[in-house]
Formats: sequence, structure tokens, C-alpha cells
Amino acid sequence: MKAYKNVFIFDHPLIKHKIAILRDKNTGMKEFRELIEEITTIMTYESMRDVKLIPVQVETPLETTTQYKVPEESVAIVPILRAGLGMVNGVHKVFPTAKVGHIGMYRDEETLQPQEYYCKLPEGIENKTVFLVDPMLATGGSACDALDALKKRGCKNIKFMAVIAAPQGVEAVAKAHPDVPVYVSTLDRCLNENGYILPGLGDAGDRLFGTK
Repeated sequence: MKAYKNVFIFDHPLIKHKIAILRDKNTGMKEFRELIEEITTIMTYESMRDVKLIPVQVETPLETTTQYKVPEESVAIVPILRAGLGMVNGVHKVFPTAKVGHIGMYRDEETLQPQEYYCKLPEGIENKTVFLVDPMLATGGSACDALDALKKRGCKNIKFMAVIAAPQGVEAVAKAHPDVPVYVSTLDRCLNENGYILPGLGDAGDRLFGTK
């Protein structure tokens, strides 16, 4: 796959360990959900290395000192429904006050193209750092359409995070949205004829919520 300046593939040993358990077909729903959250939290820390801080005065037990904090209410989370919901708590562990919007997309089984059916976002989201999250980045269609929807509503500072990605999806998002950093914990081999990632982990939504 071609290298893109806006694409970041993590090579973290803890993520590799958790991905190995996540892929296992015998991993149950509770553990699967917890692993998705844990991986998302690690990714959130890594993806916010460029966060802008503001100075604040803090009184320690000994003196007053200038320290630096992330501005309150400066982060929003937007999961792509439904599987993206599994990543929300992982970001919330780092930014517990972040407001959450939702974008609903479904994939046409014949064309494999995404269709938007729902979009509700927090007020003032255009002024926030927005985490658009989806565990699986397959063809990239849903992610590209969701990014279009956010930009159409004024969002300028967006970070996209996926746990597992196929090269086709990464390239699609990187080309269509070169201004959006794309963070992926693991880059897989390819897509199969049905648009599923290989080796992948199956349907993330089904494994998160116990559906078939």
C-alpha cells in the first residue's frame, strides 16, 4: 500500500496482544466489547499528541504553578452506527465530558455502497475536535460518506479511528480526505469477494451486541 502522510498505523505491543484475542472466534461478547474499548483508549492517547493545551493556574500544597490542560468541551465523539458505538467508552475514558453524536450508515448488500439513514450531532460540533470512530474500515465508503456529512455541517478538525482496516479502505479515505488524520490499530491483508476484511474478526457489530 502507498504511504500517505495522513495515515498512522499503530505498532504497539499491547494493541497486538489485544488484537490476537479479539480475532479469536471463541472470544465472547463481554470480552470482545472490553477489548474494543481498551484498544480505542490506547489509540486515543496516541492520536492526541498534537492536542492544543491552554495554561491554567493550579494551587499545589506548596505553591501556585502554571500547568496545561485540554480545554473543556473541546472534544466530540461520533460513532458510525452501529459498531462504532463499541468505541465510544474507549474515548470517554480519556475525555469523559465529550458529547456524542451519531451517524447511521448501512451497506447495500448488492452494490456494497453505504447509505446514510441518520445523523444527529451535538450543538457546536464545528468548533470541536471530532473523533469519528468505526471498528472496521473495509471499503472506506461509509467512512468517506460520514466524513462528508461532518464537513457539510462545518466540522474542520476531524480524526478518524478504526481498529481493523483493509488497504482498500485506508487508501479510499486517505485520498478522499487528505486533511483528516486516519488512525488504524492494525492493517489487514485484503477484502474478500463479499467486502469483508481478511483475516479480520468477523462482523464487529454482531460480536459487540450478540446478534447474528
